[in-house]
Amino acid sequence: MLLVFVFLAVLLLSFALVAFFTRQTRWEKSVQQRVGDIQLARLADKTRQRDAERILKLDQAGKFPWLDNFLDRFKFAANLKILAMQAGSSWTVGTLVVYSIAAGALGFLGAYLFFPAVLLDGIVGVVGVLTPYLFLKRQRARRLLAFNNALPDAIDLMARALRAGHSLSSAIEVLSEQSGAAVGSEFNAVFRQQNFGLPLRDALLQMADRVPSRDLRFLVTAMLVQKETGGNLTEILDRTTHVIRERIRIEGEVRVRTAQGRLTGWILSLLPVLMLVLTNLINPEYARILLHDPVGHKLLYMGAGLILIGGFFIHRIVNIQV
Repeated sequence: MLLVFVFLAVLLLSFALVAFFTRQTRWEKSVQQRVGDIQLARLADKTRQRDAERILKLDQAGKFPWLDNFLDRFKFAANLKILAMQAGSSWTVGTLVVYSIAAGALGFLGAYLFFPAVLLDGIVGVVGVLTPYLFLKRQRARRLLAFNNALPDAIDLMARALRAGHSLSSAIEVLSEQSGAAVGSEFNAVFRQQNFGLPLRDALLQMADRVPSRDLRFLVTAMLVQKETGGNLTEILDRTTHVIRERIRIEGEVRVRTAQGRLTGWILSLLPVLMLVLTNLINPEYARILLHDPVGHKLLYMGAGLILIGGFFIHRIVNIQV
């Protein structure tokens, strides 16, 4: 037993001596800590780079990448990209073209089943082709209206943040967190782009490109001029808010006064088409001569042209820019 105890004691003492003489010094611990920090920083940089690419990247992969690459050669693709970006849509140019062709084909075939007149069916097909484009324009208009209505309150919030002692970047962060979705999402993108290294000027100009608002461009111009020349930014923001609110008030009054004209234009444009469709569904024999006789076809073409001309002039009359 004594030999066993001696053996165990020598063994433990040997391990203790080895552990003592092979332990890490302070310099080795510092080096290992720095190596670990560098590895963590690399992982963080990769994640940060992926986030930056996702935020700063303008083009997104669509459902038809081969078609997107082909259409990029043409000039109209750039305008369609800008329209989709301003509408807040994830559609690419290829997706929009495919949807337009499908809607045009369905519109032509559906119209041909009810009205076998090639020219009128072609007009319906053209309307179907334009439907996705008009949908994006409608989305852009709704997004722009919501943004313009919320912009004055957002500017007031930014001015209050600046008066409280925040920097411009911090004021943009406060605005992105406490404003509504229409304005907060755009300023949040500006704040994140700035954090990822994009200059504030470029981030603001990109926001002005994403949102085609005259009020926003006026605000961005005022902020950039103040950044270059100096001055009291809070007073500039207060004056900008006053101008925007007055413009929105006047524009609302104009829309109220022209509401009857717009409603009249829609009724006069759609009522003849709607009555023709309903009459043909109720009594197909009633409009047979109009749809199958060559003279009837000429009258339909003339009527469609006059409706389009009348709708165009009514739109020009009631569309008053403020």
